[in-house]
Amino acid sequence: MDHQFYMARAIELSKRGLGRTFPNPIVGAVIVSASGEILGEGFHAGTDHAEVVAFMDCTRKGKSADGSTIYVSLEPCNHTGKTPPCTQAILDAGITQVIYAVDDPNPLAQGGGAYLRSRGVEVITHILESESAFQNRAWLHKIANNRPYFTWKIASTFDGFSAAVDGTSQWITSEQSRQVVQRLRAESDAILIGTGTALSDNPSLIPRGDTRRPLRIVMGERRIPDESNLLDIESETLIFPSRDIDAFMEKVKELGLNSVLVEAGATLGTALLKKGLVDEICWFQAPTLLGGGKKAIGDLSIETLSDRIDYIISKTELVGPDLCTTLLPKKMEADI
Repeated sequence: MDHQFYMARAIELSKRGLGRTFPNPIVGAVIVSASGEILGEGFHAGTDHAEVVAFMDCTRKGKSADGSTIYVSLEPCNHTGKTPPCTQAILDAGITQVIYAVDDPNPLAQGGGAYLRSRGVEVITHILESESAFQNRAWLHKIANNRPYFTWKIASTFDGFSAAVDGTSQWITSEQSRQVVQRLRAESDAILIGTGTALSDNPSLIPRGDTRRPLRIVMGERRIPDESNLLDIESETLIFPSRDIDAFMEKVKELGLNSVLVEAGATLGTALLKKGLVDEICWFQAPTLLGGGKKAIGDLSIETLSDRIDYIISKTELVGPDLCTTLLPKKMEADI
């Protein structure tokens, strides 16, 4: 059997759960017969785990999972939380082989592979491990670092300005780029802006055409007017009335978020960057020049080249007329 083919499908399924599973990971599962037929598929979307959803898919199709193989993008959980352990569901279904990509690092849930082996199930691990880990990087980062994964979305001219001298900024980038941002919002657990952005743009931060409503977080000392779009009833909004990033991080850790999309301007974004809290940059650059205005990234207090902050280019793509570049910390180079 082509293990990589079926695991790639499980990983692709897992992506459908982005923004819907916190505090849990995204997971995809594929059940395959001995002859290679896909019997059932599923992904975690915030309620039942991927393995259970895949078993229900089998039942819906009138198929039996008995004697089959299940491919899972993350080690099956081995604990009882809001749902029973997936290891027991696998045993009850008569699965004879389990193949998963990434070991579960959560001490509360890990050990599923060893438990299944002890019950006579063949277990194969680390198939497309790096690919699955990259898709699940927000949750894995949270487990390892006890804080959410922050992605800073920047929109600028090609020479790095987010607004003209007179403050005008809408719209520097194209409608196509803004559509991609809608997807990023829908895949995030929360969206963070500063009071400067809230007051100047009066955004709603609600993904278009999506029933999901990420938490909206506004950080800063200035008061948000009662009529602000951010204070409507379309989604919950957390106001953090301080510039103290350390205190903010303590608060945000309590929420159990996996991912935060930063749509703040240069002031807050740069402050997070200086603290080493920007885990990914998604930079949209329009093919236009201003030569002056408000820079997309502020003063980092770097005086010599050796103190620079290095990222690696993970991906570049044209989005309409714009260039979209994904930057990751240098330390992640081996994982992509």
